Amino acid sequence: MRLVVQVKLVPTPEQAAALEATLRTANKAADLVSRIAFQQWCFRNFDLRKHTYEQVKAAFGLGAQAAQHVIKKVCDAYRTLHANLAAGNLGKPGSARRVKAESKPISFRPQAAQPYDDRCLSWQHADRTVSIWTTAGRLRGIAFTGSAQQLVLLAKHRKGESDLVWRDGMWFLHATVEVPDVPVTAPGGFVGVDLGIANIATTSQGVRHSGKHVNAIRRHNRELRRRLQAKATKSAKRLLKRRRRKEARFAADLNHRIAKQIVTEAERTGRGIALEDLQGIRDRVRLRKPQRVTLHAWSFHQLGAFIAYKAARAGVAVIHVDAAYTSQQCSHCGHVDRNNRPEPGNLHLHVVRLR
Repeated sequence: MRLVVQVKLVPTPEQAAALEATLRTANKAADLVSRIAFQQWCFRNFDLRKHTYEQVKAAFGLGAQAAQHVIKKVCDAYRTLHANLAAGNLGKPGSARRVKAESKPISFRPQAAQPYDDRCLSWQHADRTVSIWTTAGRLRGIAFTGSAQQLVLLAKHRKGESDLVWRDGMWFLHATVEVPDVPVTAPGGFVGVDLGIANIATTSQGVRHSGKHVNAIRRHNRELRRRLQAKATKSAKRLLKRRRRKEARFAADLNHRIAKQIVTEAERTGRGIALEDLQGIRDRVRLRKPQRVTLHAWSFHQLGAFIAYKAARAGVAVIHVDAAYTSQQCSHCGHVDRNNRPEPGNLHLHVVRLR
């Protein structure tokens, strides 16, 4: 099983300046490669390399491996774009959003992430430092830090590329680790999990992870964003920029904690986990505008993904069930009736009732 471990770099001011210059140069090169790929309509790595490899090295002074990673990054970006177009994620053919995506080459932010392999990046786990290629030469002795669990995973199971990431004035490395698969044990029943709004998650064992406190925080954040956007002053924009990821971090932390509790309980009782299949829930559910904001603002997909990967690491089976009528179905006899639905006045999604 592949996971991503994030460690924080602690560079000196000189090292940070070299890293920033490297990202800017690499992304300027990626913009050039993207324009050529769009003009030539060439998106395969091997073919695009023929058109751009020497030009990128000469124009930007990139090393051989760095130039190849830039070209690969562009190919991966177009592969993702074409997959989204094919899946209809950018609208129907002829829609304004789709036409905009199709009509111009992909551009890269000046500080977008840059991938590194073992030829450009080496780890010294004993010293807790890395050596990394930059446009200013090889930088050695850049300190890194992380949680104890992340550092153990990194030292034992790192495999593949790592991404250099700049975010909110801080530097990170996102490293891929390959953890051995844990055999899934035969479950002695299932713990059903309802994902909702009144309660973010409710298990068939009666354990509720209340959303009351969460919803209060989200309402406060929405109101604060509204006031700051209405002011539109420089200081308001600076505050909005600082806060733009705060709610996302809050949601991810809470989803991690909920997922850990659910998986731990399933592992302790020797059961599997049954999750609702909420594919396309935003298209199916018809709600008023205030309710849509509440429903769409929480990342139920993220919570489901956290449960799935934590369960895989613990050897707990996970299945997805059709959510239709599960809130009206008796968990014992299977009879479906609207009166079976608990607390009909509350706004929440369907309950999975498995014993």
